[in-house]
Amino acid sequence: MKIWLHHININGADAQEMDRFYADVMHQAEIPLDGKSGLPALDDTSVRVPVAFRTDGAIQFHLAEPDPDCAKRHGKTINPLTHGHIAYRTDDIEAFKAHLTAKGIPFDDYGTVFTKGWHQVFFLDPAGTIIEVHQVLDESG
Repeated sequence: MKIWLHHININGADAQEMDRFYADVMHQAEIPLDGKSGLPALDDTSVRVPVAFRTDGAIQFHLAEPDPDCAKRHGKTINPLTHGHIAYRTDDIEAFKAHLTAKGIPFDDYGTVFTKGWHQVFFLDPAGTIIEVHQVLDESG
């Protein structure tokens, strides 16, 4: 099982303003939602807030407005859309879930709630930082 940094999700009051900042100040390139960019299609019924996507060519930045009811709507305890999160990618989500269980780390398995192409789990580090680990399930993501 390999794990590597994939994206940082930043939540703020205005997704368009964050998008302009990361474009103009930080010179991050837009990641188009064209099906060819490596981003899977978002499920609009699960992601109900404005989002934008940028990259430095290696790490992605997912910029979103907070969604305080996201976890509750999905019967989960960890809400990845309140204060942002750090996301890693793995090549074996089941092995990673077993690893978390063996370490006694509670996690929420969102499966493919947000996208059809990524299986996502969320948990907290000792400082309370939300961490996502996901596996790409098909070539679109």
